[in-house]
Amino acid sequence: MDADTAAASAALRLKQRAILCVLASSASFALAAALVKAIAPAIPTIEIMMFRGLFALPALLPMLRGHGLRASLRTRNPGAHALRIGAGFAGMFATFYGYAHLPMAMVTALGFAMPIFLAILSVPMLGERLTAGRAASVAAGLVGVLVVLRPWRTDGTLELGPALVVVVGVMAWALAMVSIRRMGQAGERNITIVLWFSIATSVFSAVLSVPVWVMPSAFEWAALVGIGLISGAAQLLMTEGYRSGEATMLAPFEYGAIIYTVALGWAIWNEVPGPWETLGIVSLIVSGLITWWRERRPALGPLPPKPAAPWPPASAAPPPSPRAPAQRLG
Repeated sequence: MDADTAAASAALRLKQRAILCVLASSASFALAAALVKAIAPAIPTIEIMMFRGLFALPALLPMLRGHGLRASLRTRNPGAHALRIGAGFAGMFATFYGYAHLPMAMVTALGFAMPIFLAILSVPMLGERLTAGRAASVAAGLVGVLVVLRPWRTDGTLELGPALVVVVGVMAWALAMVSIRRMGQAGERNITIVLWFSIATSVFSAVLSVPVWVMPSAFEWAALVGIGLISGAAQLLMTEGYRSGEATMLAPFEYGAIIYTVALGWAIWNEVPGPWETLGIVSLIVSGLITWWRERRPALGPLPPKPAAPWPPASAAPPPSPRAPAQRLG
């Protein structure tokens, strides 16, 4: 085997590994969502959030290696962190609340509208232009949201209140992404952004859990631990995937979460999307992918894709233009 063949084979294996990491991450997030839904009727949403943050914190320990807690928490942007924490906290609460009251696939599909709201918020908050192409993909995504929700229906098949909570939460996630981008442009480090959010949400949810505290049963304790550990592992898998492969190649595989949540919802809760829900879900996926692709396009330029660069170290600032294709459980 010559050097070129060996290099091509190694590159192919790296791409396959990256794809498997993203698929495994999406499956793990779906499993964590199923655990949230399983215990949500008995355990308050804010209490689930507390345990999710508590048991996911160990996943951050590798990021602290070589930097230390005090240095990692040092920031010159307390106001920006407050906005990111508040928006992210609202987004996480809305997501967990949605899983408690709505079909899993619907909550996941509405989450894929996040790039659409991100494009809208980027105009007034980041001074970006609303081009004709961006406006068309945003409009298509909003139509998809309306098709999923169908607020004009009167058959009582959807709890509109929880659905609107999820939509507001998706908007909050988009606001959180905008604040992350602004901090990245100001030179804030990844580790500082992640650490402040993780600690603050854990503390706030712990305080807010006190008035509504419910003592978990043995099964609920196991589920709470599982939610935190699985979510932390899913985040690490996602990070590893994007370290090993090009974002343009990997982002579509995140939409595998729809397959996983539909399968889990059908197998456990007999949740089967109807024709209208299916149409809305497909519309959201298509418009989300188009929006994401268009946002990536300026950064890619006309040249063919280059091999993925190493993942930036924890001390580095976030990339200047993050475009996440989907929302996650924190």
